[in-house]
Amino acid sequence: MSENVSPNTPLEYQSSIGRLNIFGFWMFLGAEVALFATIFATYFTIYGYTVGGAHSGHAGHSGAPLPSHLFEIEGTLWMTLILLTSSFTCGLAIHEMRKKNVKLMNMWLIVTLILGLGFLYMEINEFIHYVHEGASLGTNAYWSSFYLLTGTHGLHVTLGIGWMMLILIQVMKRGLTPDTAKKVFISSLYWHFLDFIWIFVFTGVYLIGLVG
Repeated sequence: MSENVSPNTPLEYQSSIGRLNIFGFWMFLGAEVALFATIFATYFTIYGYTVGGAHSGHAGHSGAPLPSHLFEIEGTLWMTLILLTSSFTCGLAIHEMRKKNVKLMNMWLIVTLILGLGFLYMEINEFIHYVHEGASLGTNAYWSSFYLLTGTHGLHVTLGIGWMMLILIQVMKRGLTPDTAKKVFISSLYWHFLDFIWIFVFTGVYLIGLVG
């Protein structure tokens, strides 16, 4: 049964199931916000106890490396620039999708994936460096919360890359339809959400950690 939709309606909104899926995904992102808010609250509580303990001689610090000793602003800025650029290229992909330019849409999605992989590569190298410097997951409560927060975000980025790859393959096989357009659009919402969360990680973890 066909639906009466305006010719100006974006392809991903042209079916009722597409509109419902997109609405449902916004609800899912609300749950993701609650998840990250909980992890951030845990991180900041432990940060105050552990890093504050380092300056007062509190036993909670246990002589572990401080974040200000290990964090490097240059590398983190590059990670941030790469991830924010990937959000821009993802937006360009949606722009081309709505123009029904599948070739350019796929190109920008591939660029987004490459940038996402570059971000993960830098983050993994950063983790390896911290572990070699004595700041591992089991070093103390602070570093456990650090890896929990950044690792959860990194895991979401990994899932986002895998998901976007599968959708890209579907588009190449089936073409651009209301169903595949819906999937591309929803994956872009997820990607923008991850970039949004990273802004809080960058400012709340790295910048505050550098001066803490």
